[in-house]
Amino acid sequence: MNASTPLPQPPVDGRQSERAFAIARGTTRLLAALDFAVVPELPLPSGRRADLVALNSAGMLWIVEVKSSIEDFRTDRKWGDYRAHADRVLFAVAPDFPVAILPEDAGLILADAHAGELVRDGIATPLVAATRKAMLLRFARAAAGRLTLLHDPQARGTWDL
Repeated sequence: MNASTPLPQPPVDGRQSERAFAIARGTTRLLAALDFAVVPELPLPSGRRADLVALNSAGMLWIVEVKSSIEDFRTDRKWGDYRAHADRVLFAVAPDFPVAILPEDAGLILADAHAGELVRDGIATPLVAATRKAMLLRFARAAAGRLTLLHDPQARGTWDL
């Protein structure tokens, strides 16, 4: 592509509030700076959907749960299931979020629409080989399937999008 060719743009998801979208954007920028590729809203084998799944060049998988408010945190407890699908689970919240209510064993990212900061790594729980393979395949197929749809919206596949 040359400089005058516009890059394909993903469709607007519509599930997130503007605040959650801003936190996810800053978090994605941070993760990219840490050499992670990120797939948002990835369906997991458990049937849950992770807000952000990040993969680095060493094959480490992180799941980041974006929380836009105290109410969002208190009413949504699905993040406990994420430990079975990632080497590390982290929360991403806005800088004004009361972080004391978040679990101390999870990682912590403070983010706004422009950037993020990794405040706490959290406890690593390495995946077993079979789970890692299944998650890597899910990540790769979803990312490639979404890219395919950006280039050809009429393409049909069985990707886990």
